[in-house]
Amino acid sequence: GRGFAIRRKQKIERQYRKFLKKGRKVHSQQDNQFTDTYPEHLKHLYLAEEEMLKKRRRAPDDSVLSEEKLNKAVDTCTFSDRSVITEGKFKKKTSNQKAKEEYEKIKAERARKKEEAEKRKQQREAAQRLYKQKKMEAYKILSKKTKRGQPNLNLQMEFLLQKIQQNT
Repeated sequence: GRGFAIRRKQKIERQYRKFLKKGRKVHSQQDNQFTDTYPEHLKHLYLAEEEMLKKRRRAPDDSVLSEEKLNKAVDTCTFSDRSVITEGKFKKKTSNQKAKEEYEKIKAERARKKEEAEKRKQQREAAQRLYKQKKMEAYKILSKKTKRGQPNLNLQMEFLLQKIQQNT
């Protein structure tokens, strides 16, 4: 994914050429030995990595834009900040800065997930309260009794009528 295989191959090629120079045995045939011959099943991966690395090297095509950005940055910062800015390029992030950024992203993602879970929990609890309230009202209506202890059929019929009207 990040060009490790190609860099390793290039390093080995450099070491080999260095070895040949020391021994004064540089032959053009042996140099041709290192033309890109990849295993057939991995060829597409190596070629894609090479293209990606070439694109990274060609990135300074926008040099005019980067110079304008650099000039704007120099204009806006104070004198002490100007010593930090290098001419032409901005410094790459250190591994510690990358790790901090990654940690912050993960932390923000966790906080977002936690908020979503809390929101879902509150919605579920509200729905349960509403359900229990309706259930209790229905129970009160259906369990009403007359003076002699018989079920009140008039209230039960009204309740059923309301339920049918709500459904239609």
